[in-house]
Amino acid sequence: MNYSGKNIWITGASSGIGQAVAIELSKKNAHLILSGRNEASLKETADCCEKNGSSVLTVPFDLALEDSVVSAAKIVLSKGITPDCLYHFGGISQRSLAYETPLNVDRKIFEVNFFGTIALTKAILPAMINNGGGHIAVTSSVVGKFGFPYRSAYSASKHALHGFFESLRAESSNKNIRISLIIPGRIQTDISVNAISSDGTTHGKMDEGQAQGMTAEKSAGIIVRKLKKEQKEILVGGKEIIMVYIRRFIPKLYYFLSPKLKPL
Repeated sequence: MNYSGKNIWITGASSGIGQAVAIELSKKNAHLILSGRNEASLKETADCCEKNGSSVLTVPFDLALEDSVVSAAKIVLSKGITPDCLYHFGGISQRSLAYETPLNVDRKIFEVNFFGTIALTKAILPAMINNGGGHIAVTSSVVGKFGFPYRSAYSASKHALHGFFESLRAESSNKNIRISLIIPGRIQTDISVNAISSDGTTHGKMDEGQAQGMTAEKSAGIIVRKLKKEQKEILVGGKEIIMVYIRRFIPKLYYFLSPKLKPL
């Protein structure tokens, strides 16, 4: 796929991997639609992308609110823009034990990570199909492949994304809809800082493992190269990625190691 001239919608573009991917794609002469909840940070991303020569439309919205998501889709489509690519990077993480986490916190994580993501996908998909097809990428996590301490709802929401988008791939391949699942490990972003705790407040600190992870900029370079090839699964990170293969090929070792793992 050639990015030049393509309409690419990136969610979670106000920070982290989404921001870094937006900036990387802005060097490819793409037409960018950038979304996130933090309007000030989103503007900073847009300014940087415009300096790199890309046209940018900013459409802020809140993934936790279905009306906000649907409204954003209507704004984009009303401007006569049909995304060629829809790249989901928005989301929220978790730092709490399952038995200490009330159901409303579990629901909030699912509203953002799962329902918000599929709401935007469903709002855009018919136009994308009518336009001849398109490429959809969604950001999961290595814990979308296996369970992990302090991540019960987060891991579950990422497992749900795998199920939904792999089903969508099977249903829509004859409509030229291509699906990529992005599976990051430890990446230096504020995801742990903004993660939700059992009482609904933010975690407020960078995890040690995360601080030592791959930079968002380096991960973006890898992701963009693999998205260009429309790779179906994109693993990106350091040695922690090996757990994906251990879980698949040596499950007994995974069951031994998983209770001892430090949070990502």
